[in-house]
Amino acid sequence: MKSSIIFLVLVLFLSSCDDLFDPAIENIRGLDAMYKEPTYAQGVLANAYILLPYSSTPNSDVATDDAVSNDNSNNYLMMATGSWTAANNPMSQWQDRRNAIQYLNLFLSNADQVEWSKDEVVRTMYNDRLKGEAYGLRAVQMYYLLLAHGGWTEDGRLLGFPIVTQPEDATSDFNQNRNTFQECVDQIFADAQKAIELLPLDYGNIADDQVPQKYKALGVTNASDYNRVNGNHMRGRITGRIVEAVRAQVALLAASPAYSAGTTVTWEDAANYAATVLDRIGDVGGMDPKGNTWYANISEIEGLASGVTPDEIIWRSDVGQSNTLETDNFPPSLYGNGRVNPTQNLVNAFPMENGYPISDQSSNYDPANPYSNRDPRLSNYVVFNESTQGPNNDAIVTGTYGDNNDAINRENGLSTRTGYYLRKLLRYDCNPDPQYNTEQKHYTARIRYTEIFLDYAEAANEAWGPTGTGSHTFSAYDVVKAIRARAGVGTANNDAYLESVKGDQDKMRELIRNERRLELCFENHRFWDLRRWKVPNLNETATGIQIDNSNGTLTYKPIDVEGRDYKDYMYYGPIPYGEIQKWSNLEQNAGW
Repeated sequence: MKSSIIFLVLVLFLSSCDDLFDPAIENIRGLDAMYKEPTYAQGVLANAYILLPYSSTPNSDVATDDAVSNDNSNNYLMMATGSWTAANNPMSQWQDRRNAIQYLNLFLSNADQVEWSKDEVVRTMYNDRLKGEAYGLRAVQMYYLLLAHGGWTEDGRLLGFPIVTQPEDATSDFNQNRNTFQECVDQIFADAQKAIELLPLDYGNIADDQVPQKYKALGVTNASDYNRVNGNHMRGRITGRIVEAVRAQVALLAASPAYSAGTTVTWEDAANYAATVLDRIGDVGGMDPKGNTWYANISEIEGLASGVTPDEIIWRSDVGQSNTLETDNFPPSLYGNGRVNPTQNLVNAFPMENGYPISDQSSNYDPANPYSNRDPRLSNYVVFNESTQGPNNDAIVTGTYGDNNDAINRENGLSTRTGYYLRKLLRYDCNPDPQYNTEQKHYTARIRYTEIFLDYAEAANEAWGPTGTGSHTFSAYDVVKAIRARAGVGTANNDAYLESVKGDQDKMRELIRNERRLELCFENHRFWDLRRWKVPNLNETATGIQIDNSNGTLTYKPIDVEGRDYKDYMYYGPIPYGEIQKWSNLEQNAGW
């Protein structure tokens, strides 16, 4: 990559007070300058953290059957209605991921020559850890490239992206073929394995007798040196545990219906990789009892600034003080813009409290009282008519009889289009009212244990059936039962619905996918899940509910809100049109 990258690194990480008085002769130095300047070297690595692909906003859900937006300029609305192209793709990961990989390649090719410490043993520990971070981050960046751009060509080959593991410069040949999907998976697995070997499982201060054997062999007997490199102060950076979770995500993707014909990764592989992560916390017995409301556990969030991570979270962002999500998504009466509107499609997916789907006769669902006795997650994740929200627990009336802009379609670009507002991810104790403008602590959960539990359940059901365990001690059924019980579903009747389907792999698949939809809603998973399952939901019309008040009696009328227009080829995202135009060896995915 061009020297502008080096210049950016220098600007960000090498500003010096001395330059105010004695300007440097040149603003751009060679990479070999990092050998004597560890902060310069870490600056190169830092750019891969800056370019991590995780989002704190539920953007991609707007392109699915779970949500619409009242913002007509939303790029994901364009996707939902089929007007996106290879030249205009909101989901594209091409540029940022490849930029991050270039920084990582630069770092890895030079790290062994950096003088991390005058002490050779400490220098080895620094080098191990930082190279482990780089390999782990490269696995993350490549995974998102594969997720967004892996696909089948017109002649029936499943391709990924051009694998580049060495730094590029002006003399490099950029006109590279895309590697096969399997070769990309193999590269990610190889990077993950190197990272796991080099990184600590977690960062934390240890005692002398806990020093890893490989460093004891180098003469480290005092843990103070180890803690200087891998202690509590390093929390927030990628770890061995995180990389194991990323490996499980990659395996699940490769084993899924949209890709399995072009890979050698099996459902059993995916289950085993997920189990590696879960066995470390005692499998189902280690499931966080508050995991389904992780975003709303305010006491835990307030404690995050001290470096403590909730039991549900495998990897998270730093903690920030804001009310941006609330300003974007609170109802208008609470000085919000009501941006993301959950659909009736999603609301219908929540079962009754007794565990039965609302379409099942045993559910006792009452269409005239649709929110009564429902799965508690519905009220935790969605603001529905006459429920409360905000710092003063104000009632939100979304029915047509409401007397303010919270009512459905009352004001274009502000009011809900579906009859629902978003609750999940938002803190009720924020107040966007300009008179107060109250902010609170927030963070992004990049990977949660619940996701990995659901990964395992999906893969285990496909590999061994609903109650099979392979070489492990827990089954897909065990996971689903624990997740639903945690949410308060089926607890009064031993989850009779789950018991009725546990002998049927197809019905269990449907239930697992629905649990995934509910537990991970508005966390930017649904779009990618629907694509890897290759199911028709991406073309399902987004619906809402019109609630009228007739002489004190509420009536509920389902309405169509937004059509969807996904073509079959859109299950696989395009290579950017500009890249195809520049490089003749890059092949486009079929249909684009």
